Amino acid sequence: MDEIIAENFAPNQWLSWPRSSLRVVDWNIDRGLRLSEIIDFLGESNADIFLLQEVDINAYRTQRVDVAQEIARKLRLNYVFGREFVELAQGSKASPAYHGQATLSRWKISNSQVIRFRQQSDFWKPRWFKPNLQAFQERLGGRIALISEISIQGLSIVTYNLHLESRSDDDLRVAQLNEVLRHAATQNSAHLIILAGDLNLNASIPRVSAAFARAGFRDAVPTARTATTPRRHLLEPGHHIDWAFVRGSAQPNAGKVLQSVKSSDHYPISFELRLSAADQKITSSDFMSLF
Repeated sequence: MDEIIAENFAPNQWLSWPRSSLRVVDWNIDRGLRLSEIIDFLGESNADIFLLQEVDINAYRTQRVDVAQEIARKLRLNYVFGREFVELAQGSKASPAYHGQATLSRWKISNSQVIRFRQQSDFWKPRWFKPNLQAFQERLGGRIALISEISIQGLSIVTYNLHLESRSDDDLRVAQLNEVLRHAATQNSAHLIILAGDLNLNASIPRVSAAFARAGFRDAVPTARTATTPRRHLLEPGHHIDWAFVRGSAQPNAGKVLQSVKSSDHYPISFELRLSAADQKITSSDFMSLF
C-alpha cells in the first residue's frame, strides 16, 4: 500500500529563467470524474506545483483511467502518486483500483514518501454483512500524507500533500495533522515547506491554528470565511476544509478560493510564493552555473 508511482513527462527546464515567485494550486478533484474540465483548468492556471487529492487509478467510476498519469501526460508535467486506498468495489483482484494523492510539477520531483497515519477510522473496512457494491465504498488502506521534494533550479521545496479523515471527529484529524507537523519539524530549516490539502476540518479553530503557528507555518489561503466546498442544499452550507500553509523565507501572496471552478465537489485554492532575495540568488546562481 505504500508504493509510490512516479513518472516524468515535463520537458527539460534548464533554459528557464528564474522568476521572483511561484504559483501553487491545491485541489480535491473528486476522483477525476470530470477529467477533461479538470485538465483544462489546471492547464490554464499556469502553476508550478499542483497538489491533488482524491485521484483515481483504474477505477470503474472514472472509466479505468489513470487520472494522475493522464493529467501529467496532457500537461507535460512530472508527477508522483501515493496510494491511499485499494478501492474494492471499483476494480478486481486481477486489475485493482487505487485512490490517493498526486503531486505534479514542471520541475524535478524526488525523495517522495508516504506517511500512513497511525490513527485511522475503521469506517472503510470491509464487513461480512456489507455487499461488495460501489455505494458502500469498501476499501483497504488508510489516509496518508504524500511528501515530495521539488527542485527548482537549486531551490528545494518540500511539499506535504494531505487528505485527513472525513469519517470521524476533529480529534482524529488533529492527531493525523500532528503526525505531519512532527515530521515537518525534522526537515532542513533552509527548505521551503508547503503543507496543503483537504483537511476535513476548519483550520482556523484555536487548537489547530495554534499548532500550525507553533510549527512555524503561515496561512497561505485564509479560507475561514470562504467556503471551499459548494453548498449542497439550503440546510448545509459549504465548508471551510481545504487549506494551504507555508514555512520558510518565501512569502505567500494572492491566496484565493476559486469558486467559479465547478469541476469537483471542492473548489481549488491557489496562491503565490514570493521568493526572498536569498532564494532568488540560489536560483540565479544555479542558472548561471550552466554557462
